[in-house]
Amino acid sequence: MRIIARRTLLTFAAKNPAAKPALLRWAALVESACWTKMADVTGALSSAKTLSAERARFEVSGGDFRLIAAFDFRRQIVFVKFLGTHAEYDRVDAATVAQF
Repeated sequence: MRIIARRTLLTFAAKNPAAKPALLRWAALVESACWTKMADVTGALSSAKTLSAERARFEVSGGDFRLIAAFDFRRQIVFVKFLGTHAEYDRVDAATVAQF
């Protein structure tokens, strides 16, 4: 899958070094995947929680950070919608947030 806003991951990792290894692993796994449904995502990543048929939340670095991504399975694209601390995540609506 192609990640839209991959630069967002790298910028966040530069500002939050504790998240960098987990974000790089997440990106590598997603880019090598060919998922066709949300069950494929949750099957491959145990930290994934389904928010809708095309949106999932991921815990990063043991839950210190959260990432919300929207998937377009037909086009094989994943859009990073939110990336922040657990406290920042608590202040957004995970179903509709579009930070990037």
